[in-house]
Amino acid sequence: MTKEKWRPTASLKTLQLRARMLSRIRAFFAARDVMEVETPALSHTAITDPNLASFSVATACGDRYLHTSPEFPMKRLLAAGSEDIYQICKVFRVDEAGRYHNPEFSMLEWYRLGFDHLALIDEVEDLLQRVCEGLKDIMPAKRLTYHNAFIEYAGLDIVSANAADYEAGAARHGIEMRVDLTFQQWQDLIMSHVVVPTCARDGFTFIYDFPTDQAALARIRPGDPPVAERFELIGYGLELANGFHELVDPNEQRERFERELQVRQACGLPCPPLDECLLAALSRGLPDCAGIALGLDRLVMLTAGLGQISEAMAFSWENA
Repeated sequence: MTKEKWRPTASLKTLQLRARMLSRIRAFFAARDVMEVETPALSHTAITDPNLASFSVATACGDRYLHTSPEFPMKRLLAAGSEDIYQICKVFRVDEAGRYHNPEFSMLEWYRLGFDHLALIDEVEDLLQRVCEGLKDIMPAKRLTYHNAFIEYAGLDIVSANAADYEAGAARHGIEMRVDLTFQQWQDLIMSHVVVPTCARDGFTFIYDFPTDQAALARIRPGDPPVAERFELIGYGLELANGFHELVDPNEQRERFERELQVRQACGLPCPPLDECLLAALSRGLPDCAGIALGLDRLVMLTAGLGQISEAMAFSWENA
């Protein structure tokens, strides 16, 4: 350990800003009668999402997993009758380290009964205006459907585009791939490397109504084409939050989990057991609700005008 490695990675000024933001977040939810809750960081099960990896912890009571989000236990609370809830907690994701990532980071997650994803977008915007010093004057945020965001920023119509169109569209933005990609892989690539960096360079943008193959935990709304009732919040070129009009059907949720496990198996990834407690809670009855997970460290980083996420937290992964 170097002589100065003991020092915090955030300045005192940033830590004071962070404390004010946390205080305002709690006041925001208290004014709306949203209850603060705590759920375990360790679980018997891990996430099935092929794009996320959980830390495995060996304990005297058997293997456990550090959560990547408090979503599943929070939904169990909702099914048990908790009504509106929020949580501020540490979450953990393997192999996420860099300028904008830290394997341990802080998340704000909340659920609102009777909201769909569009009503939740309104509340997220209210929260940003009350919490973010110096950034609230740029409101209101821009709002675009996923379809229109691709047209405006990538020059691609996702309804009619084929693989060659995606490849050509990526090439126009300096992206060349030497392997074949599926439609979803092309969409993920262009979303992360073209749309996200450009759609909110000087403010916030909400992108909503995602393709159904990117529904994750969101409901599917019938239409032509059908869409997933999901949104992402982008701020100054960074993804800040994911929100959903939550899926409440336990059978559909089990099918999605099992499809994700099939993908993990095909990719040679660990296949954790399904969270049967969550599925049992859904069978008991999850109320109609919308939920969101927001990265607090990134929000502090943007509010303070910092260049990397380590400067927004007391101690980064490297000197924890």
